[in-house]
Amino acid sequence: MAAGAANGCSLLRSSAALSAPLSAFSLKCSLRLRSSVLFANMAWYSEFPRSRPGSLFPSLVGGTFVRTVSVPRLVDLVMEELAELKSKKQLCAAGKTILLNNELMEDKLDKQVLQKGMLLEFRKDSERVLLAVAQKPDGKKNWMVYDQNGVISSIKPQQITYIVPGVNDFDHTEVMGFVQRAHNLLDMSILECAWIVYGCREPLESYCAHLLLSKDEFYFSVKESKGFSSVYQPRPSIQVEELMQRKQAKLASEKEHEDFIQLLMSAMASAVTDKPPKCSWKMDEKIWSKIESLEAYAIDACKSDEEKKTAGKILRAMGLPKMSSSAMQLLIDIGYFPVHINLDFLKYNVCTEFSDEVLVEAEDVLLASSDPDELNRKDLTFLKVYAIDVDEADELDDALSAMRLPDGRIRIWIHVADPTCFVQPQSVIDREARRRGTSVFLPTATFPMFPLKLAMEGMSLQQGKTCRAVSVSVVLHPDGSIAEYSIDNSIIRPTYMLTYESATELLHLNLEEEADLKLLSEAASLRLQWRCQQGAIDTATIEARVKVSNPDDPEPPINLYIEDQAGPAMRLVSEMMVLCGEVPQTNIPASTFSHLPEGPVRSAAFVKIMRAAEMDFRKPIRHGILGIPGYVQFSSPIRRYVDLLAHYQRDSLPFSATQMEGLVAAVNTQGKIARKLSNISLRYWLLEFLRRQPRERKFRAVVLRFIKDRAATVLLLEVGIQASALLSLGIQVGDEIYVLVMEAHPRDDILLLREVGVAH
Repeated sequence: MAAGAANGCSLLRSSAALSAPLSAFSLKCSLRLRSSVLFANMAWYSEFPRSRPGSLFPSLVGGTFVRTVSVPRLVDLVMEELAELKSKKQLCAAGKTILLNNELMEDKLDKQVLQKGMLLEFRKDSERVLLAVAQKPDGKKNWMVYDQNGVISSIKPQQITYIVPGVNDFDHTEVMGFVQRAHNLLDMSILECAWIVYGCREPLESYCAHLLLSKDEFYFSVKESKGFSSVYQPRPSIQVEELMQRKQAKLASEKEHEDFIQLLMSAMASAVTDKPPKCSWKMDEKIWSKIESLEAYAIDACKSDEEKKTAGKILRAMGLPKMSSSAMQLLIDIGYFPVHINLDFLKYNVCTEFSDEVLVEAEDVLLASSDPDELNRKDLTFLKVYAIDVDEADELDDALSAMRLPDGRIRIWIHVADPTCFVQPQSVIDREARRRGTSVFLPTATFPMFPLKLAMEGMSLQQGKTCRAVSVSVVLHPDGSIAEYSIDNSIIRPTYMLTYESATELLHLNLEEEADLKLLSEAASLRLQWRCQQGAIDTATIEARVKVSNPDDPEPPINLYIEDQAGPAMRLVSEMMVLCGEVPQTNIPASTFSHLPEGPVRSAAFVKIMRAAEMDFRKPIRHGILGIPGYVQFSSPIRRYVDLLAHYQRDSLPFSATQMEGLVAAVNTQGKIARKLSNISLRYWLLEFLRRQPRERKFRAVVLRFIKDRAATVLLLEVGIQASALLSLGIQVGDEIYVLVMEAHPRDDILLLREVGVAH
């Protein structure tokens, strides 16, 4: 049902300030209780939501509500008369025609013409609406007005929102008083009747009705507008209830948002030791949902627009720009993220825990302790076995032995852990290992491919214990080429677990009782010499390794290790693993960079142009870098699933070449992610290490290559990190220089160096 300009009951609350004409008008409206206008209102009211049981329908005497009849009862009393009027399809009110059943009203809205002295409402800007008096035209369409604040300005017709009826020559000095009287008399609780007097000729009542209706969110909607007038209609009760529920939900949401912002501010203001623990943010589902939105925003992984909107709203309320870095820093400031949070680790969703199903299966496998190859294992426990790895290695999957044959040749054994005696293809543990693809090694933690207990107690090679292995036996010709080889399931008993540093020290000591270790070093030298003759390229360089303890601390201890891959122990191990190692394939001639200094400079040049590795599951492919006719990843089956596949294929060939291609393609994706995470994390902690160093400390660096003009890439020899620097004239590739660290920002991957001299 629609309602147009109509005279009816007063909308204003009782007030001593009521003017005599206004009170008289209110009294007149109350005496016309059974007028057609009120019946029209009641026809609407019969559909109005009765959310307040027993509420009174207001009749007004002198502006004061009096009546004790409930709405439903009063409706019943007039329904008979309404039915008769309804049959005529219309009700008359102050000369206007109002149709029932939501039919469009027939009366036409008169287009009002703006004249001097008229009282009008206009929109000053997006937030302010002011009352003003029209003064004079300003051009063809605009008008100069004098507003309630005493300001004269020019307005456009489209800014006018309402013209107060019954006012033709209003004094602009009384505008503010009119506004104040209107606002003093407003009562939103009688909004239900506002449309009855909307458009009446009493200026104050009309303006009050306009204010009530224009601010209403629930009960009325604009049916039709023309010029500066509007026709309002009541909304259906279902729609009103729905709007009210939405409003309540919105208010509750805003309150919830405000409380959350206060919670964030409180956490930010707390001392580091007093910040809420991470688990506390998960206790309330609504709070946790907002934290999840911020976390997703921080790693650019929002699952929906709503999640992105929530995070943006929080950042805006905190006075922060809508950037992922802002969300990350906010979560750090409240103590949810540690200072050195690895966002890439979160982005790639690396598996850190094993399911109960996998853990139970691993326990069962360890308890069973059966060995399907028990009768087919060669006993090699008589050999002295050296396992050489980094000092913090959890999974040891390879070891070495050697002996001199009577004819002077050297026989070496490469012992590789045999996880296939614990894990079968397509088993629960195998599928989990395939999903992970590889163990992930970070400076802060290691995330194994197999459950740690199974890897450590069952699969890994352990000092002094009998271990199952696959042993590759190779006899070398005096020139380093392979004379003969065999592959056997074996049983070994590792004698030593050595770090690269301790193995290097033993080699330097040249102890008689460690003659086997010396023999391994001799075999490694023969192999390197032979491979170089076949066109192999030496890519040994300097690499950094970092171990971070307590990474959640603001300033965790950083242990830095510099590994020279050309050192005796690392050269020994890499040569012994070369047939099973992982090195990119290329056909670059070894002489390409012969003009460059040997070591990191030449290695960096080769690495810069090498292509990614290629694999063929039907025939061997020559490996140009290694200078060998074939290449198999075999030596790390506990750490890499591709190596485990090679172990599966050694005997029964459970997978076809096509199946292998599909499996390796999927697994290699995980391998690339793991390598990327490892490289990014390593560089972050190297930069953090440099950030903490004294500003005056000088670092020795070698020039790897020039980028443009005097800008060059250098390698910090004491840290193992590459960076750019602007060098002085006369410095060449291969020269060693001293540099100062001017800036180091781990989070932004920024390292600025300044050359301060040439090293002698």
